[in-house]
Amino acid sequence: MTDSNQLVTFQLGQELYGVNIMDVKEIVRVQGIRAIPNAPAYVEGIFNLRSEIIPIINLHKRFHLKKLFTSEEDELLSGFIILDIDGMKLGIIIDRISRVVTIEREQIQPPPQMLSGIGAEYIQGVVRQEHGYLIILNIRDLFNPKELQKIAELRR
Repeated sequence: MTDSNQLVTFQLGQELYGVNIMDVKEIVRVQGIRAIPNAPAYVEGIFNLRSEIIPIINLHKRFHLKKLFTSEEDELLSGFIILDIDGMKLGIIIDRISRVVTIEREQIQPPPQMLSGIGAEYIQGVVRQEHGYLIILNIRDLFNPKELQKIAELRR
């Protein structure tokens, strides 16, 4: 393991989040999502990306966050981040893509106890920044194996 991580950063609500760049397959603009009956509440639906069916997860619903009020300019920066969780692709809806940053391991601190309602179990750590925190998500802990199984079944 190296002493630095590259993170793709994005905004959800008022907070800035990051995920390891190695888990990110691509970033795509918002497209038509097809709703799925009986899907978990945080699953927005599925969409077809170059004939691959990708489940789309709404982290606002998962974490009970308010959506960021966006301007037209921000709309251009919103979309989905396609993640690869152990071979399964899924998309997460983001309010605004930010940038790729390199974070040194010693900059990462354990998450404060109460961090805007998100369970600490989803957070790998936080990096203090000029205007608050960058919250590093542990994407493998966002869903338990049962949830991942349910999400995988939606693709059929």
